[in-house]
Amino acid sequence: MKLTILVDNNTYIDQYYLGEPGVSYFIEDCGIRILFDTGYSDVYVRNAKKMGIDLSELDAVVLSHGHNDHTGGLAWFPKMKRKPKLIGHPQVLEKKRVGELTVCSPLAKEVLSDMFEVCLSSEPVRISEHILYLGQIQRRNTFENTCPIGERFSDGEWKPDFLLDDSALVYIDMKEKSISIITGCSHAGICNIIEQAKTVTRISTVKRVIGGFHLLDGKSLQTIRTAEYLKNEKIPYLYPCHCTCFKSKAEIHRNTPVEEVGVGAIYEW
Repeated sequence: MKLTILVDNNTYIDQYYLGEPGVSYFIEDCGIRILFDTGYSDVYVRNAKKMGIDLSELDAVVLSHGHNDHTGGLAWFPKMKRKPKLIGHPQVLEKKRVGELTVCSPLAKEVLSDMFEVCLSSEPVRISEHILYLGQIQRRNTFENTCPIGERFSDGEWKPDFLLDDSALVYIDMKEKSISIITGCSHAGICNIIEQAKTVTRISTVKRVIGGFHLLDGKSLQTIRTAEYLKNEKIPYLYPCHCTCFKSKAEIHRNTPVEEVGVGAIYEW
């Protein structure tokens, strides 16, 4: 499997790609081409072109959740040679707002249905030989993200949004009997996501975690408990990025080495 960072908050010196506070990863596995999130804008398209990545032959687009720093780029989605799958949770394309600010996909489900084979599921979905979409994440831990973030529009009314649409991908290495987890924002809680991946795959050895951990305060109870959890899990490779602040990375790094992430980085597993 090969994962290329198309969009992240961070960029590298002397690598002249664009960055923005969002997520988009291009993933290849056994001939299957996956786009995981689309960032805020056309940045993922422009970076992909500069990297020599052809997005016109995607097999699937996966949305980690509905917030527009992960779905906004759908408005710039390139013309496709075939109709790819669009995979996400049943709530992922609902209207969302935080106060007066709209924070959802710029394109409605009806429009996207003309562009994609829409597959919305709260259950796991097999995407390639080694990659699964996890579906709805069970909220096991009380220290992780128990409060709503804004509202979602459902059944004709605005309701508190607990981000039940937040999910992730898991890569399964059957030779090593290990898993690697790819997240967008981890609104469901990164520890909850890891536990869900272990439950779904029935594999307890976690080799890597890459993506947003949604830890915005290095001294919060959530960050401290998350760092303790990751220490106990003994995961060899951690790549927290996007919505993970420097102090939270530092807290984790005290006991578990944290790796660098930036636009243009390539990881092969």
